[in-house]
Amino acid sequence: MQIQDNAVVSIHYTLTNDAGETIDSSSGAEPLVYLHGAANIIPGLEDALVSKAAGDKLTVRIAPEDGYGEHVPDLVQEVPSEMFQGVEEVQVGMEFHAESNTGQPIAVTVTKVENGMVTIDANHPLAGVTLNFDVEVVDVREASAEELDHGHVHGAGGHHH
Repeated sequence: MQIQDNAVVSIHYTLTNDAGETIDSSSGAEPLVYLHGAANIIPGLEDALVSKAAGDKLTVRIAPEDGYGEHVPDLVQEVPSEMFQGVEEVQVGMEFHAESNTGQPIAVTVTKVENGMVTIDANHPLAGVTLNFDVEVVDVREASAEELDHGHVHGAGGHHH
């Protein structure tokens, strides 16, 4: 079976940046299992996998706009450290959930702590990064009606309710 919308796909992958540093990998672990066409993975990788089948291997270079987007400077802001009540010591790399201007919850990462001010960044950590994937397609199968209804994979390698 070839990869197409509504297929359950299992892949092994290694993700590197342009410097060749490994960012993430499924090596030595279970493959990544996702529902194709349901926006469960980044668009550039999903597009590259269309029509592939079990056993296929590919290398894909994905520009930021087809990955996690460009880095948006307006999503970086400086806030007083008093906003982190109950946190003993705010440190670079810590992640928090905040509320956006629209009231939606967003994840922010602390990028700087200095002089009573904390710089937070709501960009995805890989925003603005060109992504390089080495991928092996392990398996492709039809999704169940329940998986299609829920928009994600159930069972081994997928979501468990």
